[in-house]
Amino acid sequence: MKIAVVGTGYVGLVAGACLAESGNDVVCVDKDEAKVRALRRGEMPFYEPGLEELVRRNRLERRLSFSATLPKAVHDSAVIFIAVGTPPGEDGSADVRQVLGVARDVAKAMNGYKVIVDKSTVPVGTSQQVRDVVRRETKHPFSVVSNPEFLKQGAAVDDFMKPDRVVIGVEDARGEALMREVYDPFTRTGAPVMVMDCASAELTKYAANAMLALRISFMNEVANVCELVGADVDQVRRAIGADRRIGTSFLFPGIGYGGSCFPKDVQALVRFAAEKEYEFRTLRAVEAVNASQKTILFSKMRTHFGGAKALKGKVVAVWGLSFKPKTDDMREAPSVPLIEALLAAGAKVQAYDPEARPVAKALFGDRIVLSEGNYEALEGADCLAIVTEWSEFRTPDFARIRKLMRAPVIFDGRNLFSPEHMAELGFTYYSIGRA
Repeated sequence: MKIAVVGTGYVGLVAGACLAESGNDVVCVDKDEAKVRALRRGEMPFYEPGLEELVRRNRLERRLSFSATLPKAVHDSAVIFIAVGTPPGEDGSADVRQVLGVARDVAKAMNGYKVIVDKSTVPVGTSQQVRDVVRRETKHPFSVVSNPEFLKQGAAVDDFMKPDRVVIGVEDARGEALMREVYDPFTRTGAPVMVMDCASAELTKYAANAMLALRISFMNEVANVCELVGADVDQVRRAIGADRRIGTSFLFPGIGYGGSCFPKDVQALVRFAAEKEYEFRTLRAVEAVNASQKTILFSKMRTHFGGAKALKGKVVAVWGLSFKPKTDDMREAPSVPLIEALLAAGAKVQAYDPEARPVAKALFGDRIVLSEGNYEALEGADCLAIVTEWSEFRTPDFARIRKLMRAPVIFDGRNLFSPEHMAELGFTYYSIGRA
């Protein structure tokens, strides 16, 4: 099948490469000509495991191409995925102007029946807006489909190739048949294809992310209570996770969620519920808990050193800058407010991340030292803050750490180590929800 994907951001590029891998002829379209040229050279705009190899292979086999020309891509394709950004506005609502603009341009270029797919995360009712825009611009028949993505950064290629489920919001049989054909190669092992109305599909994406954000924030609050009463959050987490009604996923306490999805999707769901005069109180609480949790390591440091003023001149090593492992994304990352608070207190920050250093350089400039390795970041440090749970941080050389640091103090925002083991090694060790 010939497919066009409009937008070469995270969702669009992953979708385009994976659709090409299944044998389709895919053209990824972006209005940024410099970005298109870079992609043609094989340069990736972001880090995602396995994606660069997938793009390179399908480019060589001529199943995947990149273009800045939308009309030709529309002419040549049966299905057009819209995968452009829906950034949050000042009030938290999703801005769908790019989606509607692309829909308008697609309609103007249509030369026959097309399936127009909303792959972007959009509020309920966007599919109808797209349908209205397209009807105003063309007399050709078309179907509008809502097809939300459920990709985890760091595992996006696997998530697309082997999905838990495929959600298709569609109002007609012709569009449904073509979408089933598109996803048939990815669902042969039994992943359900869930066909529903467009409004339900649109809401599903927000509800899924909101539920995961809720679980994270709930467990972070449990961890905070554990510290107050002398309980161990790891024991609590394992015990409640054994309940089949609850399960173990997203019950690991930490220093808050970040990234491009959870924060903006929670805000958007709160906002469009408010537009229907409904106050989503649990999600407002989730936002407040998450914002507070991002300050917890700084609070522990302030207490340890004897107040914020005592942090002046201290050297703080930071391991991990991205909001999660296997990505270079620092949007809403807990590392950002932590580092800003440390700098405001007069501390010096020496940070390391395997992938996010260029992004951090753009964010912080010369205000922090960006080390080439995790041990280099420790030289002369008064303490270490572990912010992102990259695998290479899980079993470090503790003897080397002690030699490099001015004082053996660790603030572990991801509970990577055992408090008992750290005490045996002579470290002053602070974690989340444990003694």
